[in-house]
Amino acid sequence: MTHAAAPPAPISWRWIALFWFAAALFEATQSILIQHAIGGRGGEVVLFLTELAGWLPWALATPFVIELAQRHPIVPAPTARGIGAHLMAFLFITLIAEGWSAALHMLFNPWAHRQAPTFWDTLSATLIFHGLICVFAYALILAITYLVDSRDKVARKATEAAQLGEELSKAQLAALLRQMEPHFMFNTLNSIAGLVRDDRKAAAVNMIVGLSEILRRTSQNHKPEVTLAEEIEYLQRYIDIQKVRFGERLGYDEDVPETLMDARVPSLLLQPLVENAIKHGLTERVAGGEIRITAARQGAVLSLSVYNDGPAFAAGWESNSAGVGLANLRTRLRIMYGDAADLDVRNVDGGAEVVVTLPLSETA
Repeated sequence: MTHAAAPPAPISWRWIALFWFAAALFEATQSILIQHAIGGRGGEVVLFLTELAGWLPWALATPFVIELAQRHPIVPAPTARGIGAHLMAFLFITLIAEGWSAALHMLFNPWAHRQAPTFWDTLSATLIFHGLICVFAYALILAITYLVDSRDKVARKATEAAQLGEELSKAQLAALLRQMEPHFMFNTLNSIAGLVRDDRKAAAVNMIVGLSEILRRTSQNHKPEVTLAEEIEYLQRYIDIQKVRFGERLGYDEDVPETLMDARVPSLLLQPLVENAIKHGLTERVAGGEIRITAARQGAVLSLSVYNDGPAFAAGWESNSAGVGLANLRTRLRIMYGDAADLDVRNVDGGAEVVVTLPLSETA
């Protein structure tokens, strides 16, 4: 996905006015102190206001300098055209600002000269006195502009990276869910085919009806997360289908507190775990077995367990298994929760247990 480059954020007039008022306040205060140092008395208010007003042209020119700095950046790769544009802008603003300052001094004579100098003499004096200050002022505008733009670029890149990562995660989760649905459907269809071969037509029809209900539900819901109540409901439909196949050989027990039903869990979390329990447990035992689902809260962590009473997992069974369910689920947990989630496979009391832990998050 391509993200268009966003224009630099404009600097508000409020900050421009505040900055130049602070600079003008410093300059005006300094002028009052200089006047007292050379023995001058009286006219402090006029001198203060004149020096304060002298910075007005720089404040008004600041947005223009900012725009010019963004159009012709000096760093990191200055061009001759850009440098020329900035030199012309600097000379023009300096002449306007110092001409304005000279006019104020001619009009109000804040330093109380006995013989008022001419305008050109005053302009020459202000250019000499303020020349270096004007260079510093223009350079400061450029520096602040580039610092603000650099900060905004870093923030935009971080936002775009986060958006891209979120979009990639959503695409991966959608692909994994699409992988799980046909995997479950093919296994169920194979079970239906086995029932037909065994001439158990009524059981096959019931399984087809149950499968159609599940497919209708999943076709309307491709959310990566659902409530635990929704996941349990979906699992119950799957158990109902498997009971058609296994009958009394399939025992099922569920211990999920009502207070946890609003917890958010990955969609299609429990079904592949139960499918593995049936595949590696019940199908290998003539007498069948029991599957137990439990949920518990441990502080800010939700723990979900799928246990079957045997047989236990053989050493290295998972690495040698070509099954989709656990590998798919591990990938989804890593995408959705990072290191905050875990999937643990272990042998317990002669049986096998899969425990999923993930951050506890409830529906608002």
